[in-house]
Amino acid sequence: MRIGMGLAIMTLFAGASSAAAQQPTIEDLMRRLDALQQRVNELEAERRRPRIAPAPPPAAAPRRGATRTARPDTTPEVPPVAGGPPPEPPPSRSPEVVRAEVDEALRGSLDGLSMRVPNTDTTVRLYGFVRLTGYYDFDARNQTDAAAVQGIPLTGSRAAGQQGGGDITARGSRVGVDTRTETAWGRLDTTVEADFRGEISPGGDLAFRLRLAFAELTRGDWSYLIGQANSLWNEGLIEAFHDATNLNQSFIRQAQLRATHRFDQNWTLAGSIEAPYGDITTVRGPIFGPGRLDGGASPVFDQMPDFLARLTYRDGSTEAVLRGLVRRIGVDTDNTTLQPGGDDSTLGWGLAAHARLPVGAAIPAVGRDELTVMGYYGQGIGRYLAGNSFGQGAVTNFGVPSLLEYSLDAVPSYGGLIAYRRFWNDTLRSTFSYAYARQDFPDSADAFAPGTLGALALNREMQQVIANIVWSPFADRPTQRQPFGWLDLGLEYVFSRRDLENGAGATGGNGIGHGIANRIVAFGLVRF
Repeated sequence: MRIGMGLAIMTLFAGASSAAAQQPTIEDLMRRLDALQQRVNELEAERRRPRIAPAPPPAAAPRRGATRTARPDTTPEVPPVAGGPPPEPPPSRSPEVVRAEVDEALRGSLDGLSMRVPNTDTTVRLYGFVRLTGYYDFDARNQTDAAAVQGIPLTGSRAAGQQGGGDITARGSRVGVDTRTETAWGRLDTTVEADFRGEISPGGDLAFRLRLAFAELTRGDWSYLIGQANSLWNEGLIEAFHDATNLNQSFIRQAQLRATHRFDQNWTLAGSIEAPYGDITTVRGPIFGPGRLDGGASPVFDQMPDFLARLTYRDGSTEAVLRGLVRRIGVDTDNTTLQPGGDDSTLGWGLAAHARLPVGAAIPAVGRDELTVMGYYGQGIGRYLAGNSFGQGAVTNFGVPSLLEYSLDAVPSYGGLIAYRRFWNDTLRSTFSYAYARQDFPDSADAFAPGTLGALALNREMQQVIANIVWSPFADRPTQRQPFGWLDLGLEYVFSRRDLENGAGATGGNGIGHGIANRIVAFGLVRF
């Protein structure tokens, strides 16, 4: 084998020297390489050919008078039959073929950047996006990329005296890991997702923040979820790219237990028990259950979970959803820094419905365009519409001087949204939306003195307009998590307005009772 290989190599060198002298063509070199490859294959086949045991020498005749010895009582091994064609050499495979075979062996049950873990039934997928957002304010300076409508600076305030301002940030970037495993109990899916939107200090370092961490088991028409996931109340409604929670939208993520039943391919019903997070507005501003106040325990007292349900109909691009929630909001001021003492509670609830309709079904000329409408009503919805009423599930007048007892009242609220998404072509699209929200505060809010944090937080009405244009040059390569491909680039305009409950009278001379914000946002998302 070694001699044959050496001869083959010497032949190659000899051929190369001769070819150099004669200036061979590319075709000559390719023929010689093919011949060398064939010779190497022959040598390799010879090395793998089973060896033939040599035949034993003939037995010598015993000498006259010699004593015969008995042979052992064994059957001699039969040597392999010599001759026959040599085994065929294994076919050569290109690197492309080998890679395709490996890819197929590791192909999982999830699309995107995923693979099956060898020797298991588990598929792992890595996903996320890199997001760069830049914004500029044309009105009052608003030092955050997540500017919710309910907190924009009031016209005539000190912040309004600093016109303009902007920033560029990548903290909205996100990373997550999915797994999928077929088990004896059914299909098990898990998700862990995080981003960089947790602040260690305002305007300072950014902290890695947990968004999602849940497991869901699907067995037949039922699925069961445990962990931190999107609330059943959540609904994005429109495609918007600035980093705040838009008016009348919800992006609550919290610990929960959930069960979902699929009636057929169109209808699903889900119910959940979700973590409470009491939110109440006082004369000193909003306060919450998981927190402290003046170094002591918060008077907001969570004693039972929130209960939610959601009914969904989907048929292609048509969608209709009805959702509801029930929650307890309670306070207990005993052994806290607030007076008068005592405890109280109120019931919060809310209903919301929306429909997403393909306009092209009625007007074929508009193609894939969509119309979305939404409306809601409730008392004590509070944080579940974080862009509207975060911290305002209920209002209480404790902490107001000279009060001997206090009241706790859920805040009635209602509103709606209408949006139109226009597909200009396969890679260019726009969204235009208008949202309106109103809150009718109880009489206990009248005790808030003008200019206090509580009085400045009570928004009677809020409005928002969003218009954007998005270019997705790889929209022809969609996946489950990338419906428009891996790249989005665009511009967005956001108009927001809020009007205080008592107008200019609530400002104590620090404004004229409303705030207006005009913001332009540029963004780029690279998904993986």
